[in-house]
Amino acid sequence: MTDLAPYAVTEANSRGRQLPEPPPLARGEFQRDRDRIVHCTAFRRLEYKTQVFVNHEGDLFRTRLTHSIEVAQITRSIARALHLNEDLAEAVALSHDLGHTPFGHAGQEALNGCMKDFGGFEHNLQSLRTVDLLEESYADFNGLNLLHETREGILKHCSPKNAELLGDIGRRFLEGRQPSLEAQLANLADEIAYNNHDVDDGLRSGLISLEQLDAVPIFARNRRTVEAAYPGLAGRRLIHETIRRMINMMAVDLIDQTRDNILAAGVTSLEDVRRAPRLVAYSTDLLPELRILKGFLRDNLYHHYQVLRMTDKARRIIQDLFGAFMNDPRLLPPQYQQMARSDKPRAIADYIAGMTDRYAMKEHRRLFAVGEIY
Repeated sequence: MTDLAPYAVTEANSRGRQLPEPPPLARGEFQRDRDRIVHCTAFRRLEYKTQVFVNHEGDLFRTRLTHSIEVAQITRSIARALHLNEDLAEAVALSHDLGHTPFGHAGQEALNGCMKDFGGFEHNLQSLRTVDLLEESYADFNGLNLLHETREGILKHCSPKNAELLGDIGRRFLEGRQPSLEAQLANLADEIAYNNHDVDDGLRSGLISLEQLDAVPIFARNRRTVEAAYPGLAGRRLIHETIRRMINMMAVDLIDQTRDNILAAGVTSLEDVRRAPRLVAYSTDLLPELRILKGFLRDNLYHHYQVLRMTDKARRIIQDLFGAFMNDPRLLPPQYQQMARSDKPRAIADYIAGMTDRYAMKEHRRLFAVGEIY
């Protein structure tokens, strides 16, 4: 990392870890964060958590794990082009969904509804809670003891009420300051990844069609480019060639606009980044096309009746599990029973949020299906 920009995060300007540790051997501090994330239990569970389609619906659809890997790849590539800290950017990308519930956004909405009288539930806060407290791997501390800059990147959103409870990591939300460029980048790389792979999964599932996508300018334009270069190309090759050009277009636009924003803001240090407006951004030319793409996915994929049927089942599973455990916390595993003695709703939310899709369905059968004993 000898060619880092002066406004990138480095070990020298990092605010460090909550608990001091001896420096790592043969790797940097931000590499250590990335490695701890990859080896943690919550990261492995992402393999069986929904992105759009419930995990058991097909082997070829994205999961939270494959989504996180795709976000990390896009994040690292853009970070390199901007001379930012690639290891930090990758660590934030890999960890951003660690606190996500089973069943994707439907699960989060259901759990937030269950927790409305107990502080609510938000997956970014849960991701931070996971790396700060819930992971149990190390003898000297709970959680992963990550660096401040990794933790602030995980916490993309936070209400003032919650920020006041989080101490130093929540202060920027109260002061109107920004996180590092690496954190800002991971946030938009997440958007690039899901906008494009949701198109891919939607086409693969048959819930949306190439004909429908003619109404989406960014897809239609790149498809025409592919067809002009490869006459007669069809099927999966046509789709992949189109989507990879869309990803590249978004990434290059983000790089160019962010460079312009950094130059215009006169940023020369990490402190300048924190004082400036958001600097990682798309151009005003691309933003309208991205809004059309998002609207198309919302109306034609996320609100497709087959997806809504799945999400309705997911909500009922989450609500049933929460209600059963609230009614009798003795049904919880022993470690969560112990946590429930001090905060029953939060302990239940921790348990449910940590479930994979298939484990949540299995727990539901255990508790509610006639004939299920174990």
